[in-house]
Amino acid sequence: MSLAMLSTAVPVLSEWESFYVIAGSSGGALVGLQFIVLTLIAERRGSASRESLNAFGTPTVVHFAGVLVISAVMSAPWASLHAVATALVLCGVAGLVYGWIVIRRARRQADFTAAREDWIWYIILPSVVYGILAVAALCVAAHPESSAFIVGGSVMALLLIGVRNAWDTVTYVVIGDHSGDPQRTPPSAP
Repeated sequence: MSLAMLSTAVPVLSEWESFYVIAGSSGGALVGLQFIVLTLIAERRGSASRESLNAFGTPTVVHFAGVLVISAVMSAPWASLHAVATALVLCGVAGLVYGWIVIRRARRQADFTAAREDWIWYIILPSVVYGILAVAALCVAAHPESSAFIVGGSVMALLLIGVRNAWDTVTYVVIGDHSGDPQRTPPSAP
């Protein structure tokens, strides 16, 4: 990478610093809140099975942690944009691999029959976002300004998906009876 390209790219990343401080802090705080919520739910209702928690609870924490990691990557003092690109590609690929793991876990667990909406929000949308992140990362060195917006959009998408899924989990547990929804079968009583 030429010195001229690096000098134009560094300001692009530094212009996003406030965004990533806010997004990363939000992701970290929401990870902590998710732990608190799960603890309160466990005290109230008993524990859910490990399989259903791994399929529908853990991905939310992973997406919030992903926001934190991507924010750290984008805020780090990199020597070149190629290093940033490599780190972001690894984040995107790791998210895609994790998406396949979630699919396996969701199919294996027996406590909950996932509706189409659940497949969309817990598996499809996060996987699409991680795929977009990986592709955008490949373009960071050549197109830092437009890639920065795509990476920022990916971070916001993961944050919002995580918030929606956390809310979905809490409302599912609080309401408890889903007999009116033929696609959603409540977990078996402990």
